[in-house]
Amino acid sequence: MSDSEAIPAEVAAAAQPPADAPGPQTVDTSNEALRDGVNRCPKCGSTDIQLRVSAGMLVCLFCRYEWSEAMIEPKVSGEAPLQDLTGTVVASGATDISPEVSGVITLKCAGCGSEVVVNTAAATSSRCHWCRHVLTINEQVPNGAVPDAVLPFGITRDQAVQHIRDFAGARRLFAHRRFRSDFAPEKLVGVYLPYMVVDGNASADVQGFGEVETRRYTRRNGDHDETYYDADVYQVGRHVDFTVDDLTIESSAERANMNAFVNTNNVINAILPFDTKSAVQWNANYLVGFTSERRDQDVSQVQPVLEDQLLSIARSQVEGSVARYNRGVRWEAEHLSIHGTRWVSMYLPVWLYSFYSEENGRAMVHYIAVNGRTGETMGSIPVSQGRLILAALTVGTVLEAIALWLLVVMS
Repeated sequence: MSDSEAIPAEVAAAAQPPADAPGPQTVDTSNEALRDGVNRCPKCGSTDIQLRVSAGMLVCLFCRYEWSEAMIEPKVSGEAPLQDLTGTVVASGATDISPEVSGVITLKCAGCGSEVVVNTAAATSSRCHWCRHVLTINEQVPNGAVPDAVLPFGITRDQAVQHIRDFAGARRLFAHRRFRSDFAPEKLVGVYLPYMVVDGNASADVQGFGEVETRRYTRRNGDHDETYYDADVYQVGRHVDFTVDDLTIESSAERANMNAFVNTNNVINAILPFDTKSAVQWNANYLVGFTSERRDQDVSQVQPVLEDQLLSIARSQVEGSVARYNRGVRWEAEHLSIHGTRWVSMYLPVWLYSFYSEENGRAMVHYIAVNGRTGETMGSIPVSQGRLILAALTVGTVLEAIALWLLVVMS
């Protein structure tokens, strides 16, 4: 990376594929063993299966046998390094959603032959009303309900409740009275949120002007002094090649639209990252006992978000090379080239506690979120304005008393 002449500011900031670029390649991640909808215990054949969070394993509720699905990473990434990634590779669970595909799916029970209806907008499993077998949606129908992979919960409900108690307890002093009286962290919900997990191979060029201060001095201006400086100005250009591994992007339009006037679901970003390398191949039984949100964004719809994040990464990559410009660098033009991307649809686990309040006549939903893998916790609580004012007045009175005491001692 070296200094160079600036390029015009109108250079495009977003990467555009060539007009003759080939279509995306698809990697099949479907779980062939579960296509018939009957997910049986490998040991006894029972269909009563759920996740044992403390171990991160599926457990048969009949014979107690435990197992886990295969890791998704080897299936989608192969052996090639990210530096060699070209074109667009989309895992089969991340392909475009078809508006013609209904969210209501009919499964034929392999136990008794009955037909069982599953509404994927609300659940990914249902019990046959005749033979009691549990049927699960494992086929990747193009309606966004079935991703490529799932990252199982690793933090138990009791652990999450304690994290939320600790978080709220540290802020209890200024909390609204109703929040303190109605606080019930046991009502938290375990939810799988939909994400696109992206690998990328990119390069970027940034151009601008950097300043190196050469002299600083003051001049009298009326009743006060003003500080001035002289600086040498340089044209600065940087080029960087880089890769990203498992960049997570929301694939739910509702979660991506963070309207801070009605809710605080932006706290989800504060509990990142997730250990996505531990994600396993999709099996609907990981969702038993939890809720989930369906993906409603395609690759093309979240592509602009990816480009913004890649440009941010590029700027941070070149930051260390411009330290000599002690007055800073003003970037005026930037260009991003995306050589290759790989997209995987994934469910990530979050423990979520919500609290409804009315603030200044406006409804507001406060959330406290716990990363279902690491326990990282972030959230918001409704604040009592009266308590804040009282605290400010109290602190001000104490500081005034201290100042008066120091004045007496020093006199």
